[in-house]
Amino acid sequence: MPAVTADTLTLPRLTVMPEQSGRTVTSLTTAPRGFEGEGFPVHRAFAGVPLEKLDPFIHMDQMGEVEYGAGEPKGTPWHPHRGFETFTYLIDGEFIHQDSNGGGGVISDGGTQYMTAGDGILHIETPPAPLVEAGGLFHGLQLWINLPREKKRIAPQYQDLQGRDLVLLSSSDGGALVRVLAGTVDGHAGPGISHTPLAIAHVTIAPGARVVIPWPAEFNALAYALSGSGSVGAEGRPFGSGQLAVLESGNSVVLQADDKQDSRHPNLEVFLIGGVPLREPVAAYGPFVMCSKAELIEAFEDYQAGRLGVVPADAIQPHRA
Repeated sequence: MPAVTADTLTLPRLTVMPEQSGRTVTSLTTAPRGFEGEGFPVHRAFAGVPLEKLDPFIHMDQMGEVEYGAGEPKGTPWHPHRGFETFTYLIDGEFIHQDSNGGGGVISDGGTQYMTAGDGILHIETPPAPLVEAGGLFHGLQLWINLPREKKRIAPQYQDLQGRDLVLLSSSDGGALVRVLAGTVDGHAGPGISHTPLAIAHVTIAPGARVVIPWPAEFNALAYALSGSGSVGAEGRPFGSGQLAVLESGNSVVLQADDKQDSRHPNLEVFLIGGVPLREPVAAYGPFVMCSKAELIEAFEDYQAGRLGVVPADAIQPHRA
């Protein structure tokens, strides 16, 4: 269950949009399961979707939802990045993190970490010792956001944003809660500074409720169902856990929850993102996202030569039970 909740009747309301402006679904895909880092389970949310439909986004993993037993929680070891931004959102659970640029801290329930890798950085994300020892619920997302060519080599930057920093909105009837995690939704700016115009939101829709979210015509629109069941798009396309909808043509996104949800997930939970497409060449391999193969080779060479930073002397390391 999401950590950040609110009384929707007391929140600012979304602008009421005419229904004929709603975007329609052009593709609906189901995320395959996989493993990341040291072996934690993920859903590959963008699998099977052409890169031009995702632009300016590159990659997204739903981490969990998983109830770990004692000794089971895992994260990632120290690893490099260059050429893009990572946005990590924790719905349930906790991660600790550190980077070679002096950033670090704890991402806990409802919090986000916004890291601009830029010219290059090393970092680690791992569950804290108490979670590793005792186990517990873990659920979150990591989204990779491309940087435009002229910003790929900017200085690394780190932003630690807690759940209390989020901007909360409501649908006109109070049936949906919209958490603005980054960028701007309907004129309401969320926390954090992005280098690409975008909007990132977590939407909770109560059983039987419907929400119409204003969406800039120049943005793409991607809706990913974290849990629950319902419909997406002006045409009401059936939509449920682990599915990604690509929506086009219109200035609003329509989401509706089924009247009945399962007991474990009482609402339809949707991760809604969009941004201005960069329409630039993309050369991506492993932890680097550049514009050409030559730039990728340079990134690997710079990493091997230690030019992307060094692991700090006081570095955190994965905890072993």
